[in-house]
Amino acid sequence: MSKQKILLGHSPDPDDAFMFYAMKEGLVPMGNYDFEHILQDIQTLNERARREELDVTAVSIHAYAHLTDRYALMSCGASMGDNYGPMLVARRALEKEELLKKRIAIPGLLTSAYLAFLLYAGRPAAELDTVVVPFDEIFAALRDGRAEVGLLIHEGQLTYAQDGFALCEDLGVWWHRETGGLPLPLGGNVVRKALGPQAVREITDITRESIRYGLEHRAAGVAHALPLGRGLDTGMADRFIGMYVNDLTLDYGERGRRAVREFLARGTAAGILPEIQPVEFV
Repeated sequence: MSKQKILLGHSPDPDDAFMFYAMKEGLVPMGNYDFEHILQDIQTLNERARREELDVTAVSIHAYAHLTDRYALMSCGASMGDNYGPMLVARRALEKEELLKKRIAIPGLLTSAYLAFLLYAGRPAAELDTVVVPFDEIFAALRDGRAEVGLLIHEGQLTYAQDGFALCEDLGVWWHRETGGLPLPLGGNVVRKALGPQAVREITDITRESIRYGLEHRAAGVAHALPLGRGLDTGMADRFIGMYVNDLTLDYGERGRRAVREFLARGTAAGILPEIQPVEFV
């Protein structure tokens, strides 16, 4: 019996590579499914999901607000910043009002980092001077003058100081303070509803087992993910993976679910996001 081909998108980053390690290497049962792994940056994955080109994909929680009619959000696979998250950095530390007058390099209009930034700024996007720069070019944009402030995601959160930049604001810390202790929802895994309820459940279960396997075989998972670490050594890669693949990744839990709903509700209330259907977790 031939297996059903599933197009699976995730970003070329250590945390996603760690999450899907066991599936990529065939270390967990994958039922009647043949997963084709497609590695692309999160902004590209967000855009492809809006065109419904992928069966399963990592997306920004921000982007998920535009996908609720076609994709269900897996209850596993969350990337959350629990009192840490995307960072605003510059050549020197800037106070908020000064920072908001600068040109700011952002990693994509549908990223959760950008939504968090807009909520933090508390003003319309049209009043802010932003430029979209691929996440792995933001340091270069600050050096060559394309921007004065950078909004960092991924491993830049660990390396900004050694690259000569100062922290202005950690949006995960801001969100934690603003919400009375909720984690900041950044990324999640979604599965296409058109696959049918059974496939949606089975693929979610396979993904959860892949995450569980990685957490239980951490050293092997980190070694698998390390080539995507862009200059991270094993210790820093392990630290970064631990920030974004943990118990909340196995299951959002009630606290994680509340964080997602709060993040999207605040985006809607601020006029950034459309009114959306209730979030459906598989």
